[in-house]
Amino acid sequence: MKKLTHAEISINRATLESVPLVRKMPVVVILNNIRSTYNVGSIFRTSDGAMVEKIYLTGFTPVPPKKEILKTALGSVDSVAWEYREDPLALIKELKELGYTIGALELAENSVPYYAVQKASYPLALIIGNEITGVNQDLLDQCSLALEIPQYGIKQSLNVAVAYGVAIFELRKIFEDG
Repeated sequence: MKKLTHAEISINRATLESVPLVRKMPVVVILNNIRSTYNVGSIFRTSDGAMVEKIYLTGFTPVPPKKEILKTALGSVDSVAWEYREDPLALIKELKELGYTIGALELAENSVPYYAVQKASYPLALIIGNEITGVNQDLLDQCSLALEIPQYGIKQSLNVAVAYGVAIFELRKIFEDG
């Protein structure tokens, strides 16, 4: 087995110029009140890898071009469409009107495992909440779906960017295979 070089890997990847032409997964991500610029940058980079439609930064979530976001995003703030919206409830209302299923990555009553989402749930707007308090109840009230990542250790959650990475690539698999 030989490790691929950067050039060999890049042959089959989209370029910044071709990104608008690439078929996106019909998922938009709503980051609400994320505190850490590093988490935001990591979510941008992961969103590029999964090729999501768009990221919405809401509430007090930091926005590019903060240097910590740019450091962890590694250029993906240019390859992933994004927009800041102060009011996530107004955004959710708009997305519902456009036919998006509203979901949250959150432990909640009637939540389903992240791998049990049905393809009929696409297009999907996935809410990612604060690192400490999670998704606000007023936003959760707008959801028809809550996704959970089962936890087997003594901790009840994962880092928000890690949890997002686990979930978004499973959502990509469901979209492609489902």
